[in-house]
Amino acid sequence: MAAKSSKTSRYTETERKFEVVEATVAPSFDGLSAVARVERPPSQTLAAVYFDTPDRDLACHRITLRRRTGGTDAAWHLKLPAGTDSRTEIHAPLDDDTPEPSVPESLRDVVAAIVRDRPLAPVARIDTTRVLELLHGPDGAVVAEFCDDQVAASAVGGDEQSWREWELELGPGGDPDVFDRLTNRLLDAGAVPAGHGSKLARVLGGTPDTAVVADDPLRRAVAVHIAELIEWDRAVRADAWDSVHQMRVTTRKIRSLLQSAEESFDIAENQWILDELRELAAVLGVARDAEVLAQRYETALAELPEANVRGPVRERLVDGAKKRYQTGWRRALAAMRSPRYFRLLDALESLVASEPPAAAKGGKPAELSIDAAYKRLRKAAKKAARVGDDESLHRIRKRAKALRYTAAATGDNRVAERAKVVQTLLGDHQDSVVSRAHLSRQADAAHAAGEDTFTYGLLYQREDELGRRCEDGLDDALKKLHKAVAK
Repeated sequence: MAAKSSKTSRYTETERKFEVVEATVAPSFDGLSAVARVERPPSQTLAAVYFDTPDRDLACHRITLRRRTGGTDAAWHLKLPAGTDSRTEIHAPLDDDTPEPSVPESLRDVVAAIVRDRPLAPVARIDTTRVLELLHGPDGAVVAEFCDDQVAASAVGGDEQSWREWELELGPGGDPDVFDRLTNRLLDAGAVPAGHGSKLARVLGGTPDTAVVADDPLRRAVAVHIAELIEWDRAVRADAWDSVHQMRVTTRKIRSLLQSAEESFDIAENQWILDELRELAAVLGVARDAEVLAQRYETALAELPEANVRGPVRERLVDGAKKRYQTGWRRALAAMRSPRYFRLLDALESLVASEPPAAAKGGKPAELSIDAAYKRLRKAAKKAARVGDDESLHRIRKRAKALRYTAAATGDNRVAERAKVVQTLLGDHQDSVVSRAHLSRQADAAHAAGEDTFTYGLLYQREDELGRRCEDGLDDALKKLHKAVAK
């Protein structure tokens, strides 16, 4: 059973690792203008137990999870990739009340899209005797930490290994130039860059291989977007700005590409995956729409003369949308913590890793997928010309979006860019439609409460004018798209 949720803290860690032999003498940092003083605290004895799933799913994503005791940072540590040499490190306090420590739910939730409901259990133990030097700059700030580590480690059920290594971590007072100069000191002393990204990778024999996707541009694109979905999942759980929108966009990209290459993925046998992707996008859409409206009204009200902002309009429009965002975000989190969501992720990964159906082997020409997507868009455009309502225009946008994703996946950037123009134009139109409907409802509520509704009328007029401009620009955008497809 998982430990109770704990308060977490986040850090950005930038470090480099080096291999050295026992006889290597630790470097001197004398003579460097960036280092004014070297502080040598007492040596530390660190004990860490590392956790992963049976298939080492965390290691496949270059993520480490450990429970460390000893030293000044005894805690649960979750390390996530954050660029070259850098990682985001999330700490959760130790829970000493449990006889068998288990991963805090607060950390497990961060990587839930990766581990899902699979068990997390110890995979290795690493004990380190560390000699630490804190390198202070002229202003007294720590520019870097130099660690000389003696390591004894073993995988669960494996033999013990031992080695010596150095670590150089950038401090809050350092910069990349200082980091490079300090690195050169270590190399001059006889160190070589480590052949492993972490102590855990060394003791377990490297990072597990990821699945190889078939040589098919649409299948490769789907695989890339699934990886992006998992990344955006983590951002949504952290409530990062625009993350709900981006996760929703990625969900729709996957669904659109699966439909474009339905023969390659045998979608007839996996229709439920498309249905689940649609449901996931709908759940995310509640928070996304509220986030867009909050930003939209905040910007619009700031542009109006203060005299034209009458009554508690900010509270109704901006604050109200932010509250709806929080409600929608919590609803999205609930869905993303469910076995149903985990099974969808399992199915998506299995789908791209599976062999294409016999009928699709040899690859479907990219032009055919683009042509099919464009024909659906043309059909929607012809219907919109007859009907001329908001829903028919929204349908063109969805078809343009599908064409854009297919063209981008197959390398036709010209078609992708022209389709994006149509999608963006009608996306702005659809946002204005949603906003106008919302403004009407809020104006009615304000009127019923005896409030001044003048500002709602001004905002409605702005949205109506935007919608008309979008409609006026559609024909030209569609003509340019047609030329791009025809070439």
